[in-house]
Amino acid sequence: MLKCPNCQSKDIGKIGINQYYCWSCFIELTLSQGIINTHQVEEDGTLSSLDDLFDEHERRYSS
Repeated sequence: MLKCPNCQSKDIGKIGINQYYCWSCFIELTLSQGIINTHQVEEDGTLSSLDDLFDEHERRYSS
């Protein structure tokens, strides 16, 4: 099960193909080649990467 690398919540909703949303801390997650990419949704709808806040180990997804 997918877990948010930011808040460790499992309250994740699917919003597209390999795209998810954390309902606990309100960030968008994209799964690509076993790595979770994290983004903050800005007021104008653009995405800002949060990947620099986590090391690769924290962002790795194994099903």
